[in-house]
Amino acid sequence: MLRFMPVGDSQTIGSAGEHTWRYRMWQHLCTTYGGPFEIVGPRETLYDQHAGAPVSYAYADPEFPRAHLAGWGEGWLHMAPLIEDAVREHRADVLLISLGLIDLGFYTNAEQTADNVRAFVEGARAANRQVRMAVLPVIPNVRATADAPFAAEVARFNELLGKAVADLDTPGSPLLLASPPADYDLHTDTYDGTHPSASGERKIAGAFAEALWQAWGVGGPYCR
Repeated sequence: MLRFMPVGDSQTIGSAGEHTWRYRMWQHLCTTYGGPFEIVGPRETLYDQHAGAPVSYAYADPEFPRAHLAGWGEGWLHMAPLIEDAVREHRADVLLISLGLIDLGFYTNAEQTADNVRAFVEGARAANRQVRMAVLPVIPNVRATADAPFAAEVARFNELLGKAVADLDTPGSPLLLASPPADYDLHTDTYDGTHPSASGERKIAGAFAEALWQAWGVGGPYCR
């Protein structure tokens, strides 16, 4: 039994009424993975825009394993202290991680965020020495189109993330840097310049799916 845990920020938890890329990834694994698997994590809810809190279960299709470790406004800074307990309690084998945008936007610079990446990896491995991690670089949002220093910080972090992945990758606990969707369009793949629309959900799921398939032979090619 392979256990996948999605880890992320607002792009991963999603809002009430959405499918989320987690759902698209689950659909993909159902059709391509040849063995038993689970989606695991300590949380299940979506973010409710009206309540201003993650209290909604109103998924566009609620009939899927909704478990995750994601939070609106949470980044590497917030997840690094939580990941050891989450991996241990839910026996996660593969982490699908999309973090960093909120860190750089509100909390930490590129170097500090990269330090939190390393702390996160250390915590995950403390719970499971063989855990596998696939990490998506930060996809710049609409702010980066008008805020040059922020755009530079995102680019710098993605460089540091690539270095951290290379440094921390081991045969026993592989660390994989997924390729961001080459055709991701903020006008059509998000509904507000940051959060994925249905097409954006599919492209993010596809980025993880292709990485798992090409690097580890898990699943298969992604079909949108």
